[in-house]
Amino acid sequence: MKKRNDLESLELLGKTARVPAQYDSSILEAFSNAHPDRDYWVVFTAPEFTTLCPKTGQPDFATLTIRYIPSKKLVESKSLKLYLFGFRNHGDFHEDVINVIYNDLFKLLKPKYMEVYGAFAARGGISIDPFVNGGTGAKYRALAEKRFAEWSGVRG
Repeated sequence: MKKRNDLESLELLGKTARVPAQYDSSILEAFSNAHPDRDYWVVFTAPEFTTLCPKTGQPDFATLTIRYIPSKKLVESKSLKLYLFGFRNHGDFHEDVINVIYNDLFKLLKPKYMEVYGAFAARGGISIDPFVNGGTGAKYRALAEKRFAEWSGVRG
């Protein structure tokens, strides 16, 4: 197996790490994409994502899906998991949380294309399912427009 020299900067992988008590984007780590000239999807699904209502402090549960086409960097999954755990004590509306996650990951990775979708459990008889996406360059901006137009918000 070829040894990768670009992994030395990863501080969390392979080590014991504490679950963060608060949301903190600085915990996110990235490493080099070995295939930057190829388009491929990376998909993360977090079926137990939790955040708090900013008004009541009550927990909100969601299945969170992050999809992206990487450019030069990939997010390290352990750091992503710990980052997402930090939202368990973070109070924000569903729509805001999804946009915060998108912004943090887009800033870190500068992917060709990214989308973040939260399928939140119903509270008070209604569910909220925010979706955000975007791309860089004409090809991926066109993909973002197409995916956004096709996105129905219907679970399934």
